[in-house]
This record gives sequence, C-alpha cells and structure tokens, in this order.
Amino acid sequence: MSMHRKTITLTEQQDCWVKSQIESGQFGNDSEYIRYLIRRDQQAQERIAVLRKALAEGESSGKPKALDVSAIKATGRQRMKAAD
Repeated sequence: MSMHRKTITLTEQQDCWVKSQIESGQFGNDSEYIRYLIRRDQQAQERIAVLRKALAEGESSGKPKALDVSAIKATGRQRMKAAD
C-alpha cells in the first residue's frame, strides 16, 4: 500500500488532544492517530449506508402490518427457553 503525505491544520486545542492520545501510549505518532480516526469514520459511514439501505427496503416492502406485541413476546420467551 502506497502512502501519501498530507498537510493538515489543527487548532491548538485539537493539537493538544492529538498529543495527549499519543502520550497515552495508544498511538505512536500523529499519523497513526489520524489513520485510526479515518478508519473509524469509514466504518461508521459503512454502517450508515447499510442502515439506509435497510430503511429503503423496508419502506418499499409494502403496506405495514399491525404489530402483535403478545406474539413477539411469546416468540422471545420460546427462544429463551430453547437456548437454556
């Protein structure tokens, strides 16, 4: 994987935060921490995309049906008994 150098500008508060994360021992340098943040953001964006897709599928799946809470509870109880 090739690496690309980027220049970023941080506020003093942000710079102090990054330094504190490095001093805590979790990260070796600024770059490791920034890459960690980018990976977390990518994962969050992927989760949001999956959720949006599920919502769209739900909306296009037809008319909603009445919710039977008693049946849901009964199914849950059966699953709990089966797991024991």
